Amino acid sequence: MFFSKKTTGGPMEWLIVGLGNPGRQYENTRHNAGFMALDGIAREYGAQIKRLKFKAVVGEAEISGKRCLLMKPDTFMNLSGQAVVEAMNFYKVPIERVVVLCDDISLEPGRLRIRRKGSDGGHNGLKNILYLTGKDSFPRIRLGVGKKPHPDYDLADWVLSRFGSDELKRLEEACGVCPEAVRLILEGKIDLAMNQYNS
Repeated sequence: MFFSKKTTGGPMEWLIVGLGNPGRQYENTRHNAGFMALDGIAREYGAQIKRLKFKAVVGEAEISGKRCLLMKPDTFMNLSGQAVVEAMNFYKVPIERVVVLCDDISLEPGRLRIRRKGSDGGHNGLKNILYLTGKDSFPRIRLGVGKKPHPDYDLADWVLSRFGSDELKRLEEACGVCPEAVRLILEGKIDLAMNQYNS
């Protein structure tokens, strides 16, 4: 186990950001896979995500000796970057030390795709972070939530739909490896994380 309930009290070194929509009506929807993964990270490292700050609900954790802010933006998905930029500016954390967890409709539930940098891939939360920071050089963990059942299905309706029980089980398994994947990223071992967990 690699967790500690206490933080070092030093400067905030990393931001770990799960993307989703706030509110009970959005719980366990496909677009909230990032929130679900962040909850798993908080449990693993003994953090509580409950303080309101930076247009987000936040908590602190020490991961592999590094002080981290765990964030769930409270701005709704399309404005996720507002919360990220506020926290980055406050703590003077560079974009390369911001890890973003989000859903990916191009991957089946249970699959992960870790990237060092890249485009938004059509994801509005990532798009807003890229737009407001002007950079794409942040690591991200994309969690598969399944593609639309047919091409004419409305995308917004799909990402706001809930998982079937089997899909949810597979997503939870993917979320279960996120604490270890994040630890490797923070230790500068993102290539190892990609080799181990990309599927």
